[in-house]
Amino acid sequence: MNVSFSWTSTEAWISMPTVLRAGEYRFFFFSNERGEPQHVHVESGDSYAKFWLEPIDLAKSVGYKNIELTEIRRLIQENILILKASWDAYFGS
Repeated sequence: MNVSFSWTSTEAWISMPTVLRAGEYRFFFFSNERGEPQHVHVESGDSYAKFWLEPIDLAKSVGYKNIELTEIRRLIQENILILKASWDAYFGS
């Protein structure tokens, strides 16, 4: 599997590699979260969510409606192998 990352940075020491874009949603990691279980952050507009990947579970949400969270969960389920492989490639397994 070929995984690539795009980089943005809010501060020099925290990068946020984007691992998936689906419609309006951007799925990404924070580079300083290596010590946590596998998870992904999602944002679109002013809304934000964090989902654990094993099992897929909502950790936090700000601004998303339930219907949007259901759609995000579906996208995570459909792309779980890519998301987990991206985590492992970035943080090491």
